Amino acid sequence: MTMPADHLIERTVKGIVVDEKFMEMALEEANAAASEGEVPIGAVLVKKGDIIGIDHNRCIQLNDPTAHAEILAIRKGGQVLGNYRLIGTTLYVTIEPCPMCVGAITQARIEKLIYGASDEKTGAVSSKFRLLHDPQLNHRVEVKEGVLKQECSEILQVFFKGRRP
Repeated sequence: MTMPADHLIERTVKGIVVDEKFMEMALEEANAAASEGEVPIGAVLVKKGDIIGIDHNRCIQLNDPTAHAEILAIRKGGQVLGNYRLIGTTLYVTIEPCPMCVGAITQARIEKLIYGASDEKTGAVSSKFRLLHDPQLNHRVEVKEGVLKQECSEILQVFFKGRRP
């Protein structure tokens, strides 16, 4: 059965709106990180439209180099689902994940990654490294880049501009 073209357009528009909604929540988390003196990165983990994990960078606060927003949201998601496999989930992150976070995304079997800004220095999806595209991995993650890219880039630029002389 085929669907009329207008139905497909409506579905796409709703998908974009949903992606922006969750990315705005990730940006709120990034703002919280900045207010705490942390690098302003936020992440939201969603399953079937429900948030199962949300957090921001807390490396300084927790004295933990692994306390990236993605890792913390993934940990919460595992607790909510009672499983270390997060099948059928989507992770929204304000910036392209680093190699450590890409490893966690792969191990958790996250289905889809949506991020805002690229990270030319440590991005492990498409900028510096292309780890999720490695054919040797046994799990594939669907990737969407550039959702609210300007806003996600700006919060990092403002943060680091304020920290540099």
